[in-house]
Order: sequence, then C-alpha cells, then structure tokens
Amino acid sequence: MLNKIRTLFYTISTIFLAIAIITFPDESFEASIRGLKLWFEIVFPSLLPFFIIAELLLAFGVVKVIGMILEPLMRPLFNIPGAGGVVLGMGLASGYPSGAKITARLRQEKVLTQTEAERLVSFTNASNPLFIFGAISIGFFHDPKTGLLLAISHYVGAILVGLCMKFYKYREERTIKKIDQNQESFVKRAWQTLHHERLKKNEPLGQVLGQAVSSSIQTLVVVGGFIILFSVINKLLFLTGITNHLGILIGHIFEWFSVPDSLSLPFIAGLFEITLGAQMISQIDNLSLLIQLVFVSAILAFNGFSIQAQVASILSTTDIKFAPYFFARLLHIVFSVWLTIILYKPLYLNRNAYSPKDITVGSEGKISHDYFWFDLWNWLENYGHLISISALTIGCLFLISRIRTQK
Repeated sequence: MLNKIRTLFYTISTIFLAIAIITFPDESFEASIRGLKLWFEIVFPSLLPFFIIAELLLAFGVVKVIGMILEPLMRPLFNIPGAGGVVLGMGLASGYPSGAKITARLRQEKVLTQTEAERLVSFTNASNPLFIFGAISIGFFHDPKTGLLLAISHYVGAILVGLCMKFYKYREERTIKKIDQNQESFVKRAWQTLHHERLKKNEPLGQVLGQAVSSSIQTLVVVGGFIILFSVINKLLFLTGITNHLGILIGHIFEWFSVPDSLSLPFIAGLFEITLGAQMISQIDNLSLLIQLVFVSAILAFNGFSIQAQVASILSTTDIKFAPYFFARLLHIVFSVWLTIILYKPLYLNRNAYSPKDITVGSEGKISHDYFWFDLWNWLENYGHLISISALTIGCLFLISRIRTQK
C-alpha cells in the first residue's frame, strides 16, 4: 500500500511540475539562472578544492594515518573511528554536502562500517563560515556580530548532535580494531600504513590527480543540478499559490506559540532553499532580531530540502541510510535554536556595537576578522566563475584523454 501511495505521489508531482514549467516558462528560466549563478559563482569554486583534497588524502592513505592518531578522541566522543575527524573538520570548514561526500568515500573504502557512517554523516554536514559570516551576517543582516552567534550555535549544535548519535545502535559490534598506543610501534605502523596504501593504488601521480578532479567535478555537477531544480520548484510553488496556502496554515500554528505569522512564507522558503529563506527573514520589519536569528538558525540546521536531496543522492551510492541523517536534522534544530536563545545576550547584546561603516584599517593594513569572510564572499562573486570554468575545462580534458586511452 505504501509503495502505491509513493507511486501516486511521484506521478502527480512530476505532472504538476511539468505543467507548471510550461505555464510559467519565463519565471522558471529566471529561477534556473538564479540557481545556476549561485552554484557557478559560489558553490563550485568554494567546494571543489575540499573535494579534491579529500580524494587525495584517501588515495595516499593519509586518512588512515590521521584516523590512527584521532582514534582515542573520536571513539569515546562519537563512537566512530579516528578517520571521522577528517570528515568533521572538512565538513565544518567547507560546508554541505562535503560531509556526506567524504563519508560515502570512506564507506566505499571500507574505513567505516555502515552504522559508523550513518553516525558520522548525521553531524558533519554543516554550513561553512563563509556563508554564515559573509552572506547572512553582513550581506543580509548588515551586522557582523550576528555571524559569531549564528556560527557558534550552528557548530556547537552539530557537535551535540554527534554526541547524541553516539548512542545510535550503540551495542552493535565494531568491525574496526582498536589501535595500540605504544609510541614506537605507532610511528612504525603509521609509516607502513601510509606506504602500503600508496603501493596498493600503484597509479601514476597524474592519474591520481586526474581521478580526484574528475570525481569531484562529477559530484559538484550533481549538486548544481539539485540547486537549480529546487530553485525552480520553490519559484513554481509560489507562483501556483501553494506556498501561500501552506503559509496560512503554518501561520496559524505560529500564532499558538505567539510567533508573528509574517514569518510563515520566509520559513517555507527556507525549508527548500536556505539562502532565500535567510534573506527573506532578514527583510521582515517590526520583528525582534532574536526571533529572526532563531529562525535562521533553524533553517541552517535543517539544511533545506535541496541539500537533503543532494545528501540522499550521494548516500544512494552506498548502503548508508538516509533516515538517521534526517532525524539528526530535527535534533540539530532543537540544539541550535536553544543555543541561539541562550547565547544571544552574551554574544550579541553584551558585545560592543559597531556597524559596517565603522571599519577602520590599522597601520599594517589589517581589518576586523569578521570582514575577512565578507571580502572572501565578494571575491568569489567576482572571480568564482573563472575558477569554475578552469576546473570544468581540466575535467573535460581529462575525461577525453581517458576515453581515447580506453579506445
């Protein structure tokens, strides 16, 4: 019965989208361009280096060596192997869906068990600092102080999710052995592991680099497709009036909690696309800043259906289940919201107020750390497309050379 309901839902949804695109071709095209611009100028150039480095770390065995070092920390805290520390660091630094991408690769390399991979992916997909400090705090709220509050609430919330997910299938038998902490044997074993992993590949450096670039670009192309798709879906739902009807329903629910119903439409937009939702929330007048930040924290923690679809697509190549990841998103919302409320006074109200107009450049040409992310965001908007074009060209040339070699 459930499969029949799914079939009916998928059929109706697909037909609806097809009719909506035919009915609103210009608006659909504009939404596609908006999604393409976001991916081409921001997402692609910011994520590509992390994806390539992650592939190289796996190819040369560095991940396993780092895992041996971090095992005593990651196993007691999160009940995952030490290699998960690499995923955690790169996932928090580069943003979603890096955590899912690297976790899936570790699972494919048998570094993680299925359960350990499901624990790991649940808390390593987070927004990157560039987006929080550059786009949201300064770009939308025009106040760099909000960036610190949102970032701490978001990242600490992710860590708390990891601590909770430690108990997911806690009694399941581990397939990865504990490492010996003897210093001499550890150094020797680390070198042997590193050397063995490199010899196991037995591939020229150029081929390893080419495969890393090719794999990373293929993943990012899929990510770009989802960004464009959900940008169009979000626009069509608004044009067909479905968003307004959902907004009225959610507005009534918000009234029960004394939350202004003006947040209903931005909240729905944020469920699909974080950037649009955060922007709309920041533009609401006559609304407490704390409430705005609470809702932005919530949609950041939820990841949005667009990113969740990207994660589901990446995980589908492995046996990692999507359900634990989705449950962790709800848990992350709870932690992030409460942390935003608790830390609002010490991290925002108690800090010395200053505005973007008060930036002063020191004698050595240094500016406030908060504005580093804003400058980096502006740089990506201006030059990110050049990085994307160069990377895509290199990837295409490598694929062409591989096809010729196979022939």
